[in-house]
Amino acid sequence: MSQKSTHIENLVSLSSKQKNTNNEISTIYQKQSENRWAISQTTAAERIAKLKRMHQAIWKRRADIHTAIYNDFKKHSAETDLTEIFTTLSEIKHTIKHLKKWMQPKKVGTPLFLFGGSGHVRYEPKGLVLVLSPWNYPFQLSVVPVMTAIAAGNCVILKPSSKVPHTSRLLKDFFADLFLENEVAVFEGSSQVADNLLDLKFDHIFFTGSPFIGKKVMAKAAHHLTPVTLELGGKSPVIIDETANIQKAAQRIIWGKFINAGQTCIAPDYLLVHTSQKEKFIAEAKEIIAMRYGASADEQGRNPSYCRLVSEDSLSGIVKLISDSVKQGAKIECGGKTSEDKRFLTPTLLSNVTDDMPIMQDEIFGPVLPIVSYSNLDEVFNIIQRREKPLALYIFSENKNNIETILKNTTSGGTCINAVMLHLANNDLPFGGVGHSGMGNYHGFYGFKTCSHERAVFKQGAIDMVKKYYPPYTDKVKKFIEFSMRLFG
Repeated sequence: MSQKSTHIENLVSLSSKQKNTNNEISTIYQKQSENRWAISQTTAAERIAKLKRMHQAIWKRRADIHTAIYNDFKKHSAETDLTEIFTTLSEIKHTIKHLKKWMQPKKVGTPLFLFGGSGHVRYEPKGLVLVLSPWNYPFQLSVVPVMTAIAAGNCVILKPSSKVPHTSRLLKDFFADLFLENEVAVFEGSSQVADNLLDLKFDHIFFTGSPFIGKKVMAKAAHHLTPVTLELGGKSPVIIDETANIQKAAQRIIWGKFINAGQTCIAPDYLLVHTSQKEKFIAEAKEIIAMRYGASADEQGRNPSYCRLVSEDSLSGIVKLISDSVKQGAKIECGGKTSEDKRFLTPTLLSNVTDDMPIMQDEIFGPVLPIVSYSNLDEVFNIIQRREKPLALYIFSENKNNIETILKNTTSGGTCINAVMLHLANNDLPFGGVGHSGMGNYHGFYGFKTCSHERAVFKQGAIDMVKKYYPPYTDKVKKFIEFSMRLFG
């Protein structure tokens, strides 16, 4: 058989597969549309029962989750427990504990000129929710948004990333064991599947990924006036001032930077360190890297605690950023090595970095920490303020005035002081971006609220003050309006 014939057969087969997927999407979408009203009227007890089944299923399939994520990233099971399973279990448990209270109507005050009436806010399910999850934390960032939508009484369709096929397959099986497709369904496949889903009218869309794709998602959503929650990342800075405890700062920053090989949307992306602390930080950071991952590239390559990049393309892009920055004067303090394993890059520190270098232009999303020194905070603000708003910002300081000054002169989706990434683990804090790093937020009550419509309800009682404003506008009515304006206006 000729290569041309084989190519044509492959195209026909692909087209047929896409057609079948489209038909399946249409069928399940219709089933969920018909079922959404029944799901929306489920009680707190019924929803909590679903969440408990999810919680139990995660414990039951813990080993399967380890295996799937290892096959996609070569990630240590302990790191999977910490970053994927524990965070998900914690979020579910928090929601189970508080859901009944969240679902209750919230009474609001009534102004005196509406005397005799009362008002409350009802949290209604939005209906159909689409979750487009990323590849970097494929289990947590799929299950938590889906769980949140379920807790709020919605039907959900999940499209995991095709870059992590093993975890994507696990997610499909995981939800199929727990829910009928007319409530929760998972579609695997390429970006074309996501595009086909986005052509449908959903009541809310969750997307976690890059700003570039986020713009496309938002544009598609605009056709149906569908609200979106976008978690988009960006270059999250770390600031170390002259008063910071360098040993603690280095320990925490190195952990946050190199966990998951730097493939974390809120990872420290670049470091702004006071000149008086620069050399101390670099020395401390090198020791910590050697202690945790190994002193040489060979040791680091064999270390099971250090995972791999998601693809060869990701690796080559980061290596080019390092190379181009070094050509412009950056210095590799440690790392920068690859191996025969083409998705491996050693933990890398770059010093002598300036703001105009390639490594400082876009989010790195890999195990490289550029180090920029500064003499005063005005230099820091000059660098941060002219960039897009980041998803996270980290401050290491023992000076309260410096901390407050930094907070007032910057903005970010979230901030940690003398820590990195831990705001994500607090279920009582909203997690989300601002501007270029995203819009909307979730986690805990904020997620329930995101997946709910806040319906305003006003009930008029037997006493009706408003009738005093009815026309015709006699002198008596006009005087009452005047009195009300002066008293309440």
